[in-house]
Amino acid sequence: MLGMIKNSLFGSVETWPWQVLSKGDKEEVSYEERACEGGKFATVEVTDKPVDEALREAMPKVAKYAGGTNDKGIGMGMTVPISFAVFPNEDGSLQKKLKVWFRIPNQFQSDPPAPSDKSVKIEEREGITVYSMQFGGYAKEADYVAQATRLRAALEGTATYQGDIYFCTGYDPPMKPYGRRNEIWLLKT
Repeated sequence: MLGMIKNSLFGSVETWPWQVLSKGDKEEVSYEERACEGGKFATVEVTDKPVDEALREAMPKVAKYAGGTNDKGIGMGMTVPISFAVFPNEDGSLQKKLKVWFRIPNQFQSDPPAPSDKSVKIEEREGITVYSMQFGGYAKEADYVAQATRLRAALEGTATYQGDIYFCTGYDPPMKPYGRRNEIWLLKT
């Protein structure tokens, strides 16, 4: 927990490694195509709850794991962005399930501490290529749905992506009141 607080207060946060492959602009939407590195992630899955409620349950578990609630008692610090997978219905609304993905810092990738909380799992994930669009504010479910709709419209006819899942990301601790950064990531097919 101390590692998480230290990072929030003093800005020592590792960024998930990626490479920008291209940039685009269409209908007042700026986006990037990115190749994001894979690696080991701490994950928490929540079902049968709306996205905002599920996040309030899952995020503290991931933060506590990163902050030292693990078998080694090590505060690893945070990496950004924290991402969570959501699963849209045909009408664009979101299903009542999500999966939070926290990329374990590089220093701990080869031997990550085991979570003390059984609902936190360590998973290996391959690299992904995404179409990413940035937006600000304290994002809620409705904001992510609206921004995903904007990004899909901008990519219409120019790119292919998975329709049954997308990622919502955040870069800032909850106590940061302004200049917040959020993104929508559509998975390239």
